[in-house]
Amino acid sequence: MKMETEVNVISLNCWGIAGVSKHRVQRMQAIATELATGKYDFAFLQEVWTTEDYERIKSKTEEALPYSHYFFSGVIGAGICIFSRSPITAAFFHQWAVNGYVHKIQHGDWFGGKGIGMAQVLHNGLQYNLYTTHLHAEYDRVNDEYLAHRVTQAFDTAQFITLTSQDADVVIVGGDLNTEPGDLTYRVIVHTAELRDTYFERPKLSDSVNSY
Repeated sequence: MKMETEVNVISLNCWGIAGVSKHRVQRMQAIATELATGKYDFAFLQEVWTTEDYERIKSKTEEALPYSHYFFSGVIGAGICIFSRSPITAAFFHQWAVNGYVHKIQHGDWFGGKGIGMAQVLHNGLQYNLYTTHLHAEYDRVNDEYLAHRVTQAFDTAQFITLTSQDADVVIVGGDLNTEPGDLTYRVIVHTAELRDTYFERPKLSDSVNSY
């Protein structure tokens, strides 16, 4: 039996690097204010690198999105979290084996202990598997020394989604993939995990409306 349901979701890289990101506290406060409007059922956030910022957002969204999970990992944390309108029944974090180089301190990805976070949510009678992730940054698109890292992360991510979502009614993946549609990293995730890109499947916008 085919069943239709509608949810409003937001995914955002918050650029919350303590001591580096400009106007970090003000940005986090503005993000929390937006999430507190009640527009969204689920929020996937990346680069929330401090628990202070996570708690700042959590305290302001406790009415609109009362359930949340922050994924701890690595030296400075994974930087990712999920907020939900409905109860989170389980959560798990899978850390990638390949994630940058320890000696590339200026890039910092290795210290983040990146991976993919999963939260299972019971929402409107359906089981949702929510996944959020943040793949290794692309510092130079022409001479990309981390392409193999992202492709490996993408395949690992796709396998994890496939193996953990068998009993889910709905699967939603939101994150900063550091890739573009058509790139190998993107294609590995979408095709291996058999996902559908909601951006490309959205109703066609009129020519007078900006699509980005």
